[in-house]
Amino acid sequence: MECGTDEAGRGCLAGPVTAAAVILPNSFKNKILNDSKQLSEKNRNFLRPLIEESSISFGVQHIFEPEIDTINILNASIKAMHGSIEALKMMPEFIIVDGNRFKPYKNIPHQTIIKGDSKFMSIAAASVLAKTYRDEYMEKIHEEFPMYNWKKNKGYPTKEHRAAIKAYGITKYHRKSFRLLPEQYKLDI
Repeated sequence: MECGTDEAGRGCLAGPVTAAAVILPNSFKNKILNDSKQLSEKNRNFLRPLIEESSISFGVQHIFEPEIDTINILNASIKAMHGSIEALKMMPEFIIVDGNRFKPYKNIPHQTIIKGDSKFMSIAAASVLAKTYRDEYMEKIHEEFPMYNWKKNKGYPTKEHRAAIKAYGITKYHRKSFRLLPEQYKLDI
């Protein structure tokens, strides 16, 4: 019983880091499932219910900005992955992790795999769930602060997002420990 886990939103200036864990049946096959960054938004949204219905179990966890600022983004990413594994209906016997950093979880053996989201179906499935759940959250908070255009940039450091920070300042959803502007302006926090 192996689960794959991955996160989304690690490099964002605003919003949570989100992780998912997925246990797929051995029989699961899908021709378009891949690393979420390689898929169109339409394909990610098409795959999400398919993954949820086909999986033996899945879990999703957000870690929000205040905690990211307190424990740093790497620890927050790992904590989100641990939380997504905890949310599974059954504990896996082995964990495969996208990337090269992870901390042991409940003495369950694990392996980190660079570019694992393009090599293993369960990591790719976790990648899609993490991305779609995070995107959904960012679209929701976009309604509160439309000037940052989070429905489009999802909190990533685009020119448009940084111009909005410069013009309007920061929100409660921004990560205060991140360099929000290239030349660090003084922000009223």
